[in-house]
Amino acid sequence: MPRERLLKLTAIGTAAGAFSGLFGVGGGTVIVPMLILWLAYGEREATGTSLAAIIVIAVFAVAGHGLYGNVDVVKGLVVGVPAVGGVIAGAALQQRLPERAISLLFAALLTLIAIELALS
Repeated sequence: MPRERLLKLTAIGTAAGAFSGLFGVGGGTVIVPMLILWLAYGEREATGTSLAAIIVIAVFAVAGHGLYGNVDVVKGLVVGVPAVGGVIAGAALQQRLPERAISLLFAALLTLIAIELALS
């Protein structure tokens, strides 16, 4: 892997880790857009790569927040276990949609979330 690409991936990972620790987000809101815009990944490849990175990020983020007493394991499981069904359905749907449609839907979602956060 070329050094420049490796440095960009490292920068993306650092930003995603910082956002994960600070806000509980990082994969979809940091990694995916940066892989697409900065490294010309396709939407599907960016999503898959982000999900692989989230495994590592989440383990360390949970451990760190656990040290501060911020983790409710039972509620995390109540949210996480059904999310598996959503992941399966979402991944299947993503394979059927054009990448441009996925990008537009993702942009719309982030815009709506930003508006909601700004108004709250």
